[in-house]
Amino acid sequence: MLFVLRMIAVAVFTVVMFVLGCGYCLLSPRNPRNVYIVGRHFCKMARIFGIKLEFRYPDGELPAPSVYLANHQNNYDLFTVSGAIQPRTVTVGKKSISWMPLFGQLYWLTGNILIDRANRSKAVGTIGQVVEQIKQRDVSIWMFPEGTRSRGRGLLPFKTGAFHAAISAGVPVVPIVCSSTENVKLNKWDNGVVIVEVLPSVSVDGMTKEDVRTLSNQCRDMMAIKLDELNAEATRRSIK
Repeated sequence: MLFVLRMIAVAVFTVVMFVLGCGYCLLSPRNPRNVYIVGRHFCKMARIFGIKLEFRYPDGELPAPSVYLANHQNNYDLFTVSGAIQPRTVTVGKKSISWMPLFGQLYWLTGNILIDRANRSKAVGTIGQVVEQIKQRDVSIWMFPEGTRSRGRGLLPFKTGAFHAAISAGVPVVPIVCSSTENVKLNKWDNGVVIVEVLPSVSVDGMTKEDVRTLSNQCRDMMAIKLDELNAEATRRSIK
């Protein structure tokens, strides 16, 4: 019964968000402020799934613009890490997202960037477009460096596109880690705590394209260590 009720709630929420979200975005289509506003509304849905969301941020203001990097687990990311999106931040996703009913149209209208991962030449060209948007529009970029959902496999190897963009634009990288949502079940009343932590920024000053792999490894190591810490804490607190 709980499963059915939650599925109904998700369906209703999706339709409402599509109608109201698209209506709002049409007033200023593809404006970078849209992603922040819509993202903050989506994370409120976590309560319906029985998830207690907790956000943590480093001391001081986050640098802007930046390239934000988050681990990509499953569809619950839409209702968890979305709450950490900062103002004037757009995400980078696969072009196929635009074909998803309801969500795809809202994703495009909010101003996010769509790339063709199946076409390497287009993807490379898109990195240039990402850099151009950072510089000309003064926006931050949100990317999932794993390139695909991990689905319980831990932190997957990183692709280098995000790091090429950060170095080319000369902006810092800000890693974001979300504790595991692999055990979240729709038929379970209390799915415990999920912690989303924004880590201190990583400077790219003095780096060139030859440093892309070093930067990628540095950020992945930081995120892997933090992910283990957050998973251990979330598990411990959920057992109590």
